[in-house]
Amino acid sequence: MATRPDLESVVERARRGEAEAWETLYRSLYPRLLAYARRQLDDDRARDAVSEAMTRAVSGIGRFEWKGAGFEAWLFGILRHVIVDRHRSAGRESRLALAAPRPFDDEAADRLIELDDSRSLRVAFAQLSLEDRELLHLRVVSGLSSKETAAVLGKRAGAVRMAQSRALERLRDLLAGAE
Repeated sequence: MATRPDLESVVERARRGEAEAWETLYRSLYPRLLAYARRQLDDDRARDAVSEAMTRAVSGIGRFEWKGAGFEAWLFGILRHVIVDRHRSAGRESRLALAAPRPFDDEAADRLIELDDSRSLRVAFAQLSLEDRELLHLRVVSGLSSKETAAVLGKRAGAVRMAQSRALERLRDLLAGAE
């Protein structure tokens, strides 16, 4: 798995067309990309969306620049566009509309917040707005920085941090109400 300090060199090797570099990027980012896609699509469509995003990344790597939020945010942004395209082609609302709430797998729930009762967390998380769920998934589960998340969502990093704080407060309130 490529660590953050190595990411730039791996991306530059991928830019030169090195298949091994693309494989390294794919293997290191696939689990997070798939988890993000699965929050919005069924399993098969999520896998297809991640594959399409990687295909677009390979063909568009020449347009990637090391400015803004970096490669991971660029790739999550591509995936987000693929998901939106899938929703549109399915005749759904053109804004990002999440599929019926899906429970987090245990690992994702553990990463979001350490609770003995992860079921309560899944239930509370499903009650959040679509925007709150997407934001928390990008920031907490996928591990993107506020700057990277801002780039994916088309917002400012400060707005992302504030929205995250509010979303976590709403989640805490929902969890407190479930007790």
